[in-house]
Amino acid sequence: MFRYVLTAALALSATPVFANDSIAELGTGGLILSRSDAVAMESEDLYISPEKVTVDYVFRNNTDKDVDAIVAFPMPDIEGDPNEMPAIPDGQSNNFLGFEVTIDGVPAEPQLEQKAFALGIDISADLKAQNVPFYPFGDAARAALAKLPQTVTDDWIDRGLIIEDTTDDGSGMKTAYVPFWQLRSTYWWRSTFPANSAVQVAHRYKPSVGGTSSVSFFYDGQFQGQYAAYKTRYCMDGTFENAIRKAAKGNPDGTPRYFENRIAYILTTGGNWATGSIGKFKLTVDKGHPKNLVSFCGENVRKVGPTRFEMTAENFYPEHDIDILLLAPSGDGGSGG
Repeated sequence: MFRYVLTAALALSATPVFANDSIAELGTGGLILSRSDAVAMESEDLYISPEKVTVDYVFRNNTDKDVDAIVAFPMPDIEGDPNEMPAIPDGQSNNFLGFEVTIDGVPAEPQLEQKAFALGIDISADLKAQNVPFYPFGDAARAALAKLPQTVTDDWIDRGLIIEDTTDDGSGMKTAYVPFWQLRSTYWWRSTFPANSAVQVAHRYKPSVGGTSSVSFFYDGQFQGQYAAYKTRYCMDGTFENAIRKAAKGNPDGTPRYFENRIAYILTTGGNWATGSIGKFKLTVDKGHPKNLVSFCGENVRKVGPTRFEMTAENFYPEHDIDILLLAPSGDGGSGG
């Protein structure tokens, strides 16, 4: 794996410094095609930034017969734990990533399949019977739980569906029942790939951007903490590490004034098209502003603009997921305010 690190910046106006120090990113990927040896992925153009992820595909049916297939977009699983709130772009919607898709330029209306699980057991029927929304972090779910009969509440607590959560809402400590189930969501649709023809499919969504209010792998003037794991995951090299050291030098506590942002893109799922490889693959990472630091792994990556970096490959087989580490200055406006 070629190591690629650049001093860069990222406009992160939608990503705050988190009071609880760290918030997890949700790994999200691209489309999955029902198994077909007839339909090949001719090309994939993947663009990743903290504001949006766009993916443009060209699928080609190389046979003399039309092929009907199911195309799916798995949303990341969400754990309804009030103590482990992940980074969710839209906290009140089933479409919490704002997923959109077009086929040959025409907007499609995919179906949403959702199931809820507690302790690995499907509890979807239980929630439906009590008119409780599946999405665990929305206000609607909490409101519905507050109206449950006490016998149902007691049963759901015993079965691990919900837990008590005590917080201070500004008027004193209050206790409420909150979801503790796991939500699995998938958008899917049926698509026809005409014989000897190409079909263009494009989708976009807002990524889950994890964050930490400081640099978790460098403090007290040295690399430590999660350094070894980060070095492997994000391919941090000497150039990146020297930038961290330089940023920490002027501070008495030996800590660089950055906060972390992380994006995870799952590239290794799918592969159900003919050959399992991508004819032409292009990855673009857009960092947005020149003051930040960014580190990610890739091969033959080149700078193609003030904020964009590009990797291209032919007959590409996705063996690794894409993990991007972004460090934004935490005091000079470089984070976009």
